[in-house]
Amino acid sequence: MNACKKILGIDPGLINTGWGIISLDGNSLSHVDHGLIKVRTDIDLAERLLLISKGLTEILSKYNPDECSIEKTFVNNNALSSLKLGHARGAILLTMARYNLRCFEYAPNQIKKSVVGRGHADKTQIAHMVSILLSKKIEGVSDVSDALAIAITHAYQNHNRIVKVTQ
Repeated sequence: MNACKKILGIDPGLINTGWGIISLDGNSLSHVDHGLIKVRTDIDLAERLLLISKGLTEILSKYNPDECSIEKTFVNNNALSSLKLGHARGAILLTMARYNLRCFEYAPNQIKKSVVGRGHADKTQIAHMVSILLSKKIEGVSDVSDALAIAITHAYQNHNRIVKVTQ
């Protein structure tokens, strides 16, 4: 018999870091909680990274997830933006390592394909499918629905089973 597993999904960012926790119990998938770590832009980079880490530490202490999943960095046209996103990911991965939490990485197209069925789905389609898959309307910024999509992808990909939705 499979034990219930809590999966934390993280959509990294230097301004908004979305997070979502789902529960995988055998073949059943359900929503636990989600939120956003918002960081002010008028403070220096090191302080912003520390605030992201502190926010995640609170989430880890409250929910005690079993595994973590995060979106892989992709290189876009703006090298500086990619570098800054890499800093945020580094702070996140370091925080997970401090809690001995294994962190799995998924490419953006892999997440979209896993949740929507197409590797080039837009943010609206992802949010809609996350709401359907978790039987819960997920509102607000896309960072939150993206984080839940990352956790769902991990449940699908890493646990290699057909997952059914429960409320």
